[in-house]
Amino acid sequence: MTTRTLALVSAGLSQPSSTRLLADRLAAATVAAVNRGGDDVVVEIVELRELAHDLTNHLLTGFASPPLQAAKDTVAGADAVIAASPIFSGSYNGLFKSFFDVLEPEALAGTPVLLGATAGTARHSLALEHALRPLFAYLRALVVPTAVFAASEDWGAGRQVDGGQVDGGQVDGGLADRIDRAAGELAGLLGTATSTPALVDAADVDDEADPFGDVIPFERLLRGD
Repeated sequence: MTTRTLALVSAGLSQPSSTRLLADRLAAATVAAVNRGGDDVVVEIVELRELAHDLTNHLLTGFASPPLQAAKDTVAGADAVIAASPIFSGSYNGLFKSFFDVLEPEALAGTPVLLGATAGTARHSLALEHALRPLFAYLRALVVPTAVFAASEDWGAGRQVDGGQVDGGQVDGGLADRIDRAAGELAGLLGTATSTPALVDAADVDDEADPFGDVIPFERLLRGD
């Protein structure tokens, strides 16, 4: 059994936080998917709210405090990363951006990453594609195809924080499906997908006539042949 390391980065500002709740759900689903593949997972949490002052000092001085350096090392050394941010003004919040700004340039190169975001309304859902995904493409991370967005209506009735809701109720069925799909994709990038499509050996394929082999060239069609 191989033990994988999964870094969970949450940029929620409140306690409790819907962003952290979403990140926890994504992590739990990923752990379950990896476990089904026969491997184990250690989840290491990076709560950016606790590093806000250290991040500001790092941006101003260029020096990381021990807690911030430990968080940077955790993310850089992880086998995979879950990164979640609340959406403010149509994009990730400043805390989220500041942390990934201070990582070493190659820290996430080739690292599988699952993206998550929360907001009060589904109108912000495209921020995952026009803000978060380009950021991680620049960092040369391997971002899974499914990014997971959770609006207030995706959670049960409860108190609203970070643009989402965290108290009471169950996860909406559509959100649960997205979480499971994204977690499966992340597990697949870790090489622990529970089901992998069988590869077809070219030698096992019967020699059949190419159905497009006798296509009449377009110029002949134009001549009326």
